[in-house]
Amino acid sequence: MVNNGIKTLDLVFSALADPTRRAMLGRLSGKTMSVKELSEPFSMSKPITKHLKVLERAGLLARDKVGRVHHCNLDSRPLRQVSDWLSHYEQFWNEKLDSLEAFLVKEVDRNG
Repeated sequence: MVNNGIKTLDLVFSALADPTRRAMLGRLSGKTMSVKELSEPFSMSKPITKHLKVLERAGLLARDKVGRVHHCNLDSRPLRQVSDWLSHYEQFWNEKLDSLEAFLVKEVDRNG
């Protein structure tokens, strides 16, 4: 059985791996857009739906339908999980770099 948090991370990283999807999320930051508005800068029609489905599956996109128009919103909650996961590695590397700095300062003091 896969841990739900790890599965979510896998889906989010997979969704973010594509530059078109990252651009779409950037366009949605702070605003709601129709699918048509969201797809305007991209030279594609049918594949845009595939990108939206990947973002939805990762939990990064919420879609509401009003009449015939689908409105898209960014859902940043999965990005928080990514940030939490990355913070562990940030702490690890900060500790390693602090150790390296201490070593180098000691060597410089010792060698003059």
